[in-house]
Amino acid sequence: MTPSPSIAASTVVAQPASAQWWEIVAALGPLAILFAAVAAAVIGLLTLRQKAQADAFALAQKSDADSRSEWWRRTQWAMDRALDSDADVKALGLSALSVLSQSELARDEELRLLDVAWKSVIAKDEDVEIRPAKPNTAKSASAVASDQRARAAAAKLRVALDRRLGRQTPKSMEDLAEEVVP
Repeated sequence: MTPSPSIAASTVVAQPASAQWWEIVAALGPLAILFAAVAAAVIGLLTLRQKAQADAFALAQKSDADSRSEWWRRTQWAMDRALDSDADVKALGLSALSVLSQSELARDEELRLLDVAWKSVIAKDEDVEIRPAKPNTAKSASAVASDQRARAAAAKLRVALDRRLGRQTPKSMEDLAEEVVP
């Protein structure tokens, strides 16, 4: 049998079918999933880093607040001692205040409070800057030495406060602060 001319004359040409939109989207699906996973990982890492920074900042703030609270507790203890009627206890309190005034935890307002405190410790009729302790024949030698220790401790506190507050300290006060009292 011979082929019919109509079949022989027709050629079969294969034409590619155009892809439908959903087929294109389906082909890009794995790429979209990969992109979403990378984006989620980056967002997660940034969130963790931000949380770690916030936690570190909060811990530093709490530590600073705790340190300042403890500094104030010690300062209150020292102020109580500085206001004691016993000259040796007063000297101890003033010396402790002098040490505490040098701490970085003491801000300007606390330093100004300590400045008021050292002034209130000295009797109103005394002038620490000009006169040394008055010798009193009614007092024993140890009582005079205790008074002198308290005055020297007050002078040391004043020198420390003046240094921190940027003030000039009178020479007589510096001399009294450097005085070695038995």
